[in-house]
Amino acid sequence: MSSQTNLSDGPAGRIEENVGAADLRHLLELATLVTAARDAMSDDIVTRMSSAVNEGLILLDRVTRNPGLMRLLQALERSECQSLLEALADALTATSRELVSDPTGSGAGGGLLRLLRDPGTRDTLRLVCVLGGHLSRNLEAATKVSVSPGGSGAPL
Repeated sequence: MSSQTNLSDGPAGRIEENVGAADLRHLLELATLVTAARDAMSDDIVTRMSSAVNEGLILLDRVTRNPGLMRLLQALERSECQSLLEALADALTATSRELVSDPTGSGAGGGLLRLLRDPGTRDTLRLVCVLGGHLSRNLEAATKVSVSPGGSGAPL
């Protein structure tokens, strides 16, 4: 009797067979996915996707060529501006919900007085006033620069 050992009969051979079967299953799943994606890609979808990519590139080009918008985007990177934007987003959501729940408002003069007593309303009025003051000063400065001898001569 010859006692020749065959590695495929032992545990190593069974592991090798299982790994090979799992790999084949994964390849079959991947091939099925690619086939389904290829079948789903009609001319209409390809046209819409290329149109969307084209519009995105046009928008990116416009953004990068606009120095004012680039400066705004740079300002929005600062944490204090991000906090303000998050607060604004939350406020817009709450405002839209409140306006839907009470579209006519509650009362005339009494509702307005109640609104003015709210500390949040006073803080918001202060924010709008401060923002308006800074915007006004910056517009004045920009207008002076644009009508200076080196400027374009036309106010902004």
